[in-house]
Amino acid sequence: MSKADKRAPAGDLVVRTIAMPADTNPAGDVFGGWLMAQMDLAAGNAAARRARGRCATVAVDSMSFISPVLVGDEVSLYARLIKVGRSSMRIAVEAWRRPRETEDMIQVTEGQFTFVAIDAEGRSRVIPQD
Repeated sequence: MSKADKRAPAGDLVVRTIAMPADTNPAGDVFGGWLMAQMDLAAGNAAARRARGRCATVAVDSMSFISPVLVGDEVSLYARLIKVGRSSMRIAVEAWRRPRETEDMIQVTEGQFTFVAIDAEGRSRVIPQD
């Protein structure tokens, strides 16, 4: 748990990156689209691990931008599996930022993504049941 946010991140840490100047608009704000892409990568990582293979994003079911990301922030993305169906999965993702000079973590976004496990030809396939 951090000093800045009373709640700890939910899920497994699957991606960590740094927000860079190239990720910003002309006003210097980090693009929401950049952050959404990072969240999709995190969800895709969790989906591929669970499905043991290739997966495709089929929906962004929800997305909430809570706090801005600043250039130089370390951005950590946490993913957790919410539901597994025959060939699809719903994954929750949280993004948290840590300013370079502190240990404080601040939640910046949360969202839910739906993925489908696919085969080599791009057709849906059954997810192995653990």
